[in-house]
Amino acid sequence: MAQTSAEQMRRWQGPALFSFGFRPFFLFGAVWVIVAMSLWLAILAGMLDLPTQLDRGSWHAHEFLFGYLGAVLAGFLLTAVPNWTGRLPIVGLPLAGLFALWCAGRGAILFSQVLPPLIAPAIDLSFPVALGGLILREILAGKNWRNLIVLALLAVFALANALFHFEALIGEYAAQGYGLRLGLATAVMMIAVIGGRIIPSFTRNWLVREQSAVRPAPPMQFFDKLTLLLSLPILAIWTLAPFTVTTGLCLLVFGILHLMRLTRWQGHHTLSEPLVFFLHASYAFIPLGGLALGLDQILGNPDTAGAQHLWMAGAIGAMTLAVMTRATLGHTGHELTAGKATVAIFVCTFAAALIRFLTPLNLGLSTLSGVFWLLAFGGFVLVYGPMLLRPKACRSGN
Repeated sequence: MAQTSAEQMRRWQGPALFSFGFRPFFLFGAVWVIVAMSLWLAILAGMLDLPTQLDRGSWHAHEFLFGYLGAVLAGFLLTAVPNWTGRLPIVGLPLAGLFALWCAGRGAILFSQVLPPLIAPAIDLSFPVALGGLILREILAGKNWRNLIVLALLAVFALANALFHFEALIGEYAAQGYGLRLGLATAVMMIAVIGGRIIPSFTRNWLVREQSAVRPAPPMQFFDKLTLLLSLPILAIWTLAPFTVTTGLCLLVFGILHLMRLTRWQGHHTLSEPLVFFLHASYAFIPLGGLALGLDQILGNPDTAGAQHLWMAGAIGAMTLAVMTRATLGHTGHELTAGKATVAIFVCTFAAALIRFLTPLNLGLSTLSGVFWLLAFGGFVLVYGPMLLRPKACRSGN
C-alpha cells in the first residue's frame, strides 16, 4: 500500500530532527551563520586567525554563500520536491547522512590548513553533488520535468563552488573571483524563479482568506518569463565583466524589470500580515541590488561590496529567513502568522543589510551590521529551533 508523506515520517522512530528535510538544514544552517559571523567579527577585531587555507575574506564569503545557502537550499528542496513529484520525502538515516556531509564540509573548510590541498574542497563539494543526485532521482522518478530548471540552477551553483575553490587553490582572491559572482548570480536567479512562484501564490491565498478583492498577477505570465529570460544574460555579463559601463546599464535594466515584477504582486496590500509582506520586502533586495550595482559601474565606483551585499545579506539573508520561518510554521503545525519575535528577526535582517550597504567597510560599522545579523539568526534559532526539534504539533480546531 502506498504511504503518504505523513505516514512515512511517522514510521521514523528516531529524533524528530530527521523526520523531514527542512528540520536539520534550516536549524543548523542558522546555527552555522551564528558561528561563522561570530568568528568573522573576531577576525575583524584582530582577535582570531582561522586554521583555513582560504584567506579570511574568501572564507567569510564562501561560508555564507555556499555553506549557509547550500544548507537552506537542501532544506527547501527536500521539502518541496515531494510536493512537486508526489513521491515520499527523504527521512531518517539517508537524511542524517546528507546532513553529515554538509557538516563535514563546514569542518573541512574551517580546518583545511591541516589537510592536503584538495581534500577540503572534495569534502565540501560532495554535499551538493549528493544533493543534486537525490533531487535528480526524485524528479526523474516523478516525471516532474518542469522543475528540472531548479536542478539546473543547483548544478550551476555547485559548479560555482568548485570554481571558487579552484581560484583559491591557484592563489587568487576568490572572494572577488568568477566563482563567487557565478554563485551569487545563480542564487539571485533561484530567488527570482522560486520567489516568482511562491510569493504571488502565498499572497493570493492570504488575500482570498481576508476576503479582499485585490489579486496579484498570476505566477509565470509573459512578463515574468520575459524578465527571467533577460535576467540570465545580464547576470552572465556581470559574472564575466563586472566593471564596465555596459554591465552597469544592463544591471539597471535588470533592476527596473524586477521592480516592475514585484509591484505586480500587490505586496502593499499585505502589510497587516508580516509573514506575507516580508516575502515581498525580501524580494525587493533583488532589484535594489541590481540598481545599486549598476550605478556603481556607471559612476566608476571601484568598491562594489556594499551594493553586492544588498544581494548577499539582503536578498539571500532575508529571503531565506522568510521561507524558513513560513515553512517551519506550516510544516510543524503552527498558525501561519508572524508574532512579535518574527517581526524583530526581519527588522534585524534588514538593518544588517542596509547598514552594510549605506556605509563603507570599517570595523565599527561592520561590527554593528554583524551584531544585527547575529540578533536575526539568533532569534530564529531561539524561536523556531524548538519547533524544528519537536514532533509536529496538532492545531486545535483543525
